[in-house]
Amino acid sequence: MDARRRTVLAAGAAGAATLVTGCGDGGDNGDTEPGEPTPPPATRESPTGEATDAKTPGSPSPTGEELTKTSDIPVEGGRIFADEKVVVTQPVEGEFKAFSAVCTHQGCTVSRIEDGIISCPCHGSQYHIADGSVARGPAPRPLPPEQITVSGDAILLT
Repeated sequence: MDARRRTVLAAGAAGAATLVTGCGDGGDNGDTEPGEPTPPPATRESPTGEATDAKTPGSPSPTGEELTKTSDIPVEGGRIFADEKVVVTQPVEGEFKAFSAVCTHQGCTVSRIEDGIISCPCHGSQYHIADGSVARGPAPRPLPPEQITVSGDAILLT
């Protein structure tokens, strides 16, 4: 009877450990450990050798595709493009910046831009719109820059 009881207790402890390991604080997307960078989006190669978005086989990569119009980005503000995981800001008139929309704390997507600050809803991290630097933690690093090109009144993700 003692051996069976130990087996049941060990199985219960293993199950509890699995449950605890699987639980998170709701802010982590589960793809990376805290402090690890978010991996870049997956790409595929089309038959012509052109990179394509892994989510939509055969579709061109976002390189050079229009993201928005310059008039859609407020001066001293910005706009979040959740599907592309990009934030575009205009810290001063005519100067456009782009950053990853993925918080460097635990991988949540930022959700608000107000008073020159990009905010993450999960744990309160905040970033400056001018350079993506941390305005308030717990974020350990600035938002990584993204490449955009302004062509006429169009902002292209490159």
